[in-house]
Amino acid sequence: MDTTQQRGIPQRGTPSAKKQRNFGEVAEYFDAHWKVPADHSLKRMRELDKALGQPSRQLPAILVAGTNGKSLTIQFAAKLLAHEGLNVGAFTSPHLLLYKERFSVDLKSMPSKTFAEVGNEIINTAEELGIQAHTSELLTMMALLYFKRSNVDVAILEVASDHGATDPVTIVDAKIATITRVTPLDAKLSEEEIAADAARMATLVTPGMHLISGDQSKITLQELHRVTTERGGVWAMPIRKLAHLTYPFEQLHGRCAALAERIAHLFVEHHIDRKLISEATSLLLRTNGQRGRPTLESKRKLELNPRKTLEQFWKETSNDLPGKFQLLDKEKPTILLDTAANLDAFNNLLLGIRLLHYQRPLKGLAIIIGAAKNTLYNEEFLKLLRYFFKKTSGSIFICPIEEPLPGVDEEQSWNAEQVANDIKSMKVKARACKNFEEAFEAAKKAVDERYGLVAISGSQSIVTAYWRLKGIKKF
Repeated sequence: MDTTQQRGIPQRGTPSAKKQRNFGEVAEYFDAHWKVPADHSLKRMRELDKALGQPSRQLPAILVAGTNGKSLTIQFAAKLLAHEGLNVGAFTSPHLLLYKERFSVDLKSMPSKTFAEVGNEIINTAEELGIQAHTSELLTMMALLYFKRSNVDVAILEVASDHGATDPVTIVDAKIATITRVTPLDAKLSEEEIAADAARMATLVTPGMHLISGDQSKITLQELHRVTTERGGVWAMPIRKLAHLTYPFEQLHGRCAALAERIAHLFVEHHIDRKLISEATSLLLRTNGQRGRPTLESKRKLELNPRKTLEQFWKETSNDLPGKFQLLDKEKPTILLDTAANLDAFNNLLLGIRLLHYQRPLKGLAIIIGAAKNTLYNEEFLKLLRYFFKKTSGSIFICPIEEPLPGVDEEQSWNAEQVANDIKSMKVKARACKNFEEAFEAAKKAVDERYGLVAISGSQSIVTAYWRLKGIKKF
């Protein structure tokens, strides 16, 4: 029997009645369709888009690609554009508990009823066309249709893969794109090989599109510049500064915020009707300054109605990603969640722990790591831990991933015993645990209840394990 039939995936050309699935059944359908072979020609996406009225052609769009920082950059840009009075749609990946987390309009997650309704429409359309669609294609079409019907002024879409122009979201006619940062899973890759990965990501550029990057590698930036120019795009100067976030987030997320600021500036200046934005409250519109000394009347108006600055905006902006990157300082002990799943992101997590320790001395540190096979675990990872724990006391708890998230390449987990033994060989305290619950209980006992810190990281799935253990079913 064909494997797709075994999984319950309809074959091409199979007639299908318009079934109305509930929320859970839509989610189960998506879970099953991650195994469908990808379509790098975008043919299936174009067929679906055409059948649904081509929402891809009716949305002002921004694409956000890169290895790290995509979701955070999207969140910052959405908040900034929402402050300008725009209705913003955002599509990110992956989810931690429910698929509907991936979609938001006006900074609010998609309602469950809407998720089921739009999900049914997309699935039924695919089946009527006889299309075996990959889940990433179905979710992308859901986002486009939802944003169109919500009359968003701009849709910000995450490019979830590193395939550039063949990612499903690239079906939109985007005017701005950013590549946040390009870092390898394999620490042994040369700068030239990393730059080649960046060049592949940059194939999403279309004629007239602005491309911005937050990467700091000269070779990578040169390659991005070259591909952008060859494809008729507009190369924008890369981001060097950090936005003025509160401590310690400026050092951790300041470049993502600065990227978001540049994205929002470009969109407001070039791709939106300025009548939609109030010049009196705008942080982004560039208005002609007054010549000469200000009049008494203008001074009085400014005193009565002080204008917020971008610096004030960033200081007042929440710097976490609910569920994904979050400091839960009301918990005892304090919990730090971070879905870091590659060496660069994990290094940033360790920097964050160090900065938190400077801010308030920790009485005990425990790091729980659950990661997929072939991620993080290499010689550079071990060196990183050895260097960190030379200056900071604490323990590592290694546990396998028991319930990997669908659509995230985390099906094969670490060998916890082997990894723990290798960490111990670096003279770092480490313990292998049979599951997350055991690791979490041991980590809590290893730190002070009031002033200790338990960090949970290494994968998307291990952070989900924390929320499931807490009994949280939705955010």
